[in-house]
Amino acid sequence: MTSPRRPDTVDEELLEAEAADVLSLSSDEQRVHRMAAEMRAAFRTLAGVDRGVAVFGSARTPAGHPEYELARATARQLGEAGLSVITGGGPGVMEAANRGAREAGAPSIGVGIELPSHRERRNPYVDVWVECHYFFVRKVMFLRYASGFVVFPGGFGTLDELFEALTLDQTGKVRHFPIVLMKPAYWEGLVGWVRERMVAEGKASPADLELFDVCDDPGECVRRLVAASERRRLVA
Repeated sequence: MTSPRRPDTVDEELLEAEAADVLSLSSDEQRVHRMAAEMRAAFRTLAGVDRGVAVFGSARTPAGHPEYELARATARQLGEAGLSVITGGGPGVMEAANRGAREAGAPSIGVGIELPSHRERRNPYVDVWVECHYFFVRKVMFLRYASGFVVFPGGFGTLDELFEALTLDQTGKVRHFPIVLMKPAYWEGLVGWVRERMVAEGKASPADLELFDVCDDPGECVRRLVAASERRRLVA
């Protein structure tokens, strides 16, 4: 019989705490303390962030790719409009967005995550950095300090953030929170499936299709985010 292995991340230590093949290293009380300390540190670092926009997309998109340049241009315009840009701080679309923010002289923020297989490289365009060990802490930071999401083509992680935000908007946990999907051709299959399967079969409401916009123009995207940011300020 093999001995339990050490967990690769604190997320795994928490989520696999009941698994026989993963070594449990902490008590629940210690885990709660660690979660609180991580959130406290992140709140402290990001306390001055104002009018943020979270930008998501594939970490695998190389510099010079049309989607990289679109993210860079969009983030530059967001920064020029007075908005802070928040990403996961890694390569690909995240790097492009942080790069555009820095080019505009806007706050360029990265909220990174500890991963089991590798340590995701922090891109060189991040000026304010938070590193999270728990995925849920990272999600809270994105949503708390952003006035909306801009989502570029990406994989499972991008879709995770997208549907998290859509669910919170749908259930009224966040309000006046635009979600803009950039590059319509990439999203048309997903949007069509939501409309033709989920909505048509009554598993989602037709009004849910209004929770997001699909756009290919950085200027239009920025106008929507600026309007939402101002509206949130007035409501607050």
